[in-house]
Amino acid sequence: MNQINAITIPTVPSVRDAGVSHPSDGARSSGFMDSLQQAISKANDIQLGADQATEALMTGQTQNIHQTMVALQEADVSFQLMMQIRNKLVTAYEEIQRMQI
Repeated sequence: MNQINAITIPTVPSVRDAGVSHPSDGARSSGFMDSLQQAISKANDIQLGADQATEALMTGQTQNIHQTMVALQEADVSFQLMMQIRNKLVTAYEEIQRMQI
């Protein structure tokens, strides 16, 4: 059975936690940009897997239409999630631009 893996985005620490722990200069923490890039990469990998499953079905390499449809749905859901994340980021950016200093 094909398992659908979720795209997880870590939570942003609160302002109270900002000064609690700082990584040393040699250690690199995973920031928001890294998490976003990983999520985009994962969504892209899922899309490529769906493309490969579709191509395999069309060329006759596989007859499993169920697995192909699951891969296509998984790719659609991950794409929709990335679109919603993009929309939220654009909305947040526009809100920051409207702030008066």
